[in-house]
Amino acid sequence: MEQSLPPSDPAGPADADRAADADREAVAERLRIAAGEGRIDLEELDDRLGQAYGARTYGQLRALVADLPKRPVALPRQGALPEPETLVLKTKAPNIKQSGRWAVPQRITAESTAGIITINFTQASCAHREVAVEAVTQTGWIRLILPPGWAARVDPSSTNTSHIRNKAAETPDPGAPTIIVTGHPVMGYIRIKQRSKR
Repeated sequence: MEQSLPPSDPAGPADADRAADADREAVAERLRIAAGEGRIDLEELDDRLGQAYGARTYGQLRALVADLPKRPVALPRQGALPEPETLVLKTKAPNIKQSGRWAVPQRITAESTAGIITINFTQASCAHREVAVEAVTQTGWIRLILPPGWAARVDPSSTNTSHIRNKAAETPDPGAPTIIVTGHPVMGYIRIKQRSKR
């Protein structure tokens, strides 16, 4: 469930109050959604994410989302949720996580310089038979977590494959998607694992 910072009023935290990790993560998620909707470009997303993870107060966090809609546009309950064509996750140092309930696009780009990017598909919905994930890491880690029934394959065009480990099934259950990972780790690592069936 998306969290949002309350307005600065006597009933909520003041701008000078210290923010918690959950507050920073909530703002980061709003920024990623805004980028997926085309409200901010990728360069600005990277800059704002860096500021969000380094923010100390509610005031600093509010400033990063002040020009974005206060609430997401209401969507009809029936039909597929609209989704960005490409989900971009990029970090230079702080760790970022894509998890919870989210719609998986056909393409995901993950780039880590030194931090850890975790992409957790276990509660995600996916309308595609195949999803392309391009993972590039310098000294950081990129982790993919798949639910039971999904599959993952490492594309032959991947480089430095000794730093890529796939512990997920290579054949999906009927109707389940396959994640095609093109990995380019330099000194970092890419790990793909799968939750076991209960």
